[in-house]
Amino acid sequence: MLLQGLDPRRSLVAGIIWLMIALAASFAVAASVWAGSVAREIVVQQHVRRLALETQQLASDMGQAVTARIEAVRSTGMATPAAQFEHLTRAYADLGWIGVADASGVMVAGDRAIASDGSAAQLPWFSKGSSGLWIGIIEESSTPRKLPFLGDMSIPLKDAAGHTIGVIAAHLTWPWASADVQRLTSALDARGSAQSLILDSAGTVVVGPAPLRKAPWNGVLLDESPPLDPAPTTSQGATSAAADSPLGRSAAPHFERLPDGNRVLVARAAVNIPGANAAGAWLVQLSEPRELVYQRANALAIRIWWISICLGAATAGLGALGARHLTNRLKNLTLSAAAVGRNETARIEVPSGRDEVAQLAAAFSKVLDDLRQERTELLNLSSELERRVAVRTREVERLAEETRYAAIVRERLQIARDLHDTLAHSMMAMLSEVRLLRKLQVHDPNSLADELARAEEVAHAGLNEARSAIAQMRGNSVRDTGLGPALSKAVERFKDRTGLAVEFSMDPDAARVGDERAEVIFRMTEEALRNIERHARATRVCIALSSTDAAHLQLQIADDGVGFDTSLSRPGHFGLIGLREQAQLIGAELQIVSTPDSGTTLRLSLRVAPEAL
Repeated sequence: MLLQGLDPRRSLVAGIIWLMIALAASFAVAASVWAGSVAREIVVQQHVRRLALETQQLASDMGQAVTARIEAVRSTGMATPAAQFEHLTRAYADLGWIGVADASGVMVAGDRAIASDGSAAQLPWFSKGSSGLWIGIIEESSTPRKLPFLGDMSIPLKDAAGHTIGVIAAHLTWPWASADVQRLTSALDARGSAQSLILDSAGTVVVGPAPLRKAPWNGVLLDESPPLDPAPTTSQGATSAAADSPLGRSAAPHFERLPDGNRVLVARAAVNIPGANAAGAWLVQLSEPRELVYQRANALAIRIWWISICLGAATAGLGALGARHLTNRLKNLTLSAAAVGRNETARIEVPSGRDEVAQLAAAFSKVLDDLRQERTELLNLSSELERRVAVRTREVERLAEETRYAAIVRERLQIARDLHDTLAHSMMAMLSEVRLLRKLQVHDPNSLADELARAEEVAHAGLNEARSAIAQMRGNSVRDTGLGPALSKAVERFKDRTGLAVEFSMDPDAARVGDERAEVIFRMTEEALRNIERHARATRVCIALSSTDAAHLQLQIADDGVGFDTSLSRPGHFGLIGLREQAQLIGAELQIVSTPDSGTTLRLSLRVAPEAL
């Protein structure tokens, strides 16, 4: 029962609940995917932007520190070399060494190891430092560099008139650089997965882990870009310097592939030192593994997904409860209608209220009342129809019985006509011969033999006619060959029997008729020919069978005999009566025209369907 209640095919409430669950789940999944992707992108952007800002901060701190030392060296440019050397050594202990050369390049103070023969005139730091600030690496130096090495610099020394009187060179060590880099690394990732490096102008690692130090950075740029604008927030000079660095990479954070296959997010910022040439620029580089960049964002997206799914499930549950509560009235209406369908109750229970359920219940109740009223009326009508059908059935049975009786009567009449046309005529002829024989026996016994022979012929003729009538009743030449050929044969027999001149004509269309009415017309023709043979004393007979206007069949039989008065009644003679009865039987019009000594004409007209011709 519980499973049926949850089947949407059997319960509208279950269908609504499942629909709400499906919609809530779909919206929850769609919202979680969308919100998760947005939150993931925002978190990644914040992470990348923070890496870029930390890189710029470190580069800015380095630039300020180097600029302060350069300004300190410049501020002592008017002092004597010895005093200058002592002042710088005391003020900036992070300078690994300081060397001073006069205007001709002769070393006058400091570490002479930077010029092995005591002259720096041919060395790059002297020639370039004479014209302005130079930052680079003095490769010839053999001075131990125990502190973190950053680079070397040289600047000109000038007198009060502005003339160059010498060049001072200093080795920049950076005791605080490692601590500062470690601080930024910890700020980015407390687990220490972030890496901070300082690169020189050639892309060599100057400050960083021991395995990477003094080695070129060999990351390969990837096509994948983090979700951040190409140019991070920084000064124009720093951005341009990073973009124009020998590494050929943009200052914007980007992904690179390391030789070991790992992918890292790299951010670089140039150290801006006023007055330094481009070749002396340093780059600060911070990098993080790609997995770390997306780890926090993915975790946030998963949390958002679970929260959305839980909210969707809660929404679906509340919606299901609400739908069940709202559809209780509809469910009660369904149960009431089902009870009425099982004949457990007589009426549908109409709930109170004016909502759609109440209106639907009222409509169902009205339809049910109307159906019951119509059912009652149909039952009454059915009873009346059954009564009328019973009456009509009895009437049809009576008519059928009358029809059978009428058929029997017609058959009797037909047999009577056939007997009249054959046996009756033969018997009358034989009766006449018998009467004549009796008279001859009394008055002329010598003629008795001839009349007996004639009486025998009359008996044979009657017998042949009876056999012919029986054969016609058993067989039907009209149905087999058509009315025209059957009449043609009957006319030939009549000519052979009587020796009269007979003219016979027929229309081909009328000759094809061969139905029951054609049989009646054929028998009527035979009766007319017998009457001519026995009573007309004619010498000529004309017979015509034709069709007019493709719908009427007409038969005309005319003779030039003695004729008779059609108005006189002849008791005991049924020939004309039989002809009229047969014409009436097939719905034909019969006309007999005759006067004494003027012959007789018989016309028969029958309307037939065009397809019967």
